[in-house]
Amino acid sequence: MYSYYNENTILYLDGAYLKASEANIDLYGQSLHYGYAVFEGIRAYKLADGTMKMFKAKEHFDRLKRSCELIHIPYNFDNEELIKATYKIIEDNGLTEAYIRPLVFCPPNMTLKGAHESRILICAWDWGAYLGDKQLRLMTSSYQRPNPKAFKIESKSAGLYVNSILASQEAKEKGFDEALLLDINGFVAEGPGANLFFEKEGTIYTPPPGNILPGITRATVIEICQELGIPLVEKLFTTDELKQADGAFFCGTAAEIVAIGSLDDQPFAKPFADTLGKVIQAAYKAKVFEKEFKREAQLA
Repeated sequence: MYSYYNENTILYLDGAYLKASEANIDLYGQSLHYGYAVFEGIRAYKLADGTMKMFKAKEHFDRLKRSCELIHIPYNFDNEELIKATYKIIEDNGLTEAYIRPLVFCPPNMTLKGAHESRILICAWDWGAYLGDKQLRLMTSSYQRPNPKAFKIESKSAGLYVNSILASQEAKEKGFDEALLLDINGFVAEGPGANLFFEKEGTIYTPPPGNILPGITRATVIEICQELGIPLVEKLFTTDELKQADGAFFCGTAAEIVAIGSLDDQPFAKPFADTLGKVIQAAYKAKVFEKEFKREAQLA
């Protein structure tokens, strides 16, 4: 089992810097009992000059605030102060490539009423690519993404991830690396913790907002496509259409950009090394490390 902290690990809790082994929460909290909490995943990278830099920290903390607003959790925190606090725990823990987890959670309340106050935790640890660096074998999950009329899909809410756990576990029990979930209408939505893109005849396609969590890494991929002049279309599509793709990939803060080799044991038409996904993967790495990217070098 992965160890996320030890006796020396420092975290941030409600304005204080504490040892993780000494921090505690109330067991009657609304978040613990009902999953009523929101969180973010942020990566920090060590740049060429030796400094640590969070990738799109402002966007992540802005989304944390927006997620709280969508599900009526009070957000009385200053994001600039939270960003400073995050850099402090990265430094205090001596991390060189950090995964950061801010979590806004609620105090004791056994009713189903919205919270009147909230607390905040920020912790960080060393973590490699969440889905590894191999090409993934996906299976179409029997689980669907929740109906957007039943939940605020665009909120990164803790309780929503039970759906992700069920889908991911099902895939692994059947010998696959990860799941692909459909929406309530049978169109491709996303992975348990990542957005999906596919390539067909020089164009990149991805599901539109509405039934997905529109990730910050997803927005970065769209940004990269615009910068490199790669055509990109947001549209609804089925697994039958996806299986005819030249290539596909998942993206997310934890996963970064990871190649998909097959869906339901049907491989894609091109080796990932020959796809636009490979170019986008390299461009993303250059962007997070603040390096110059030359597409021509990828095609040499």
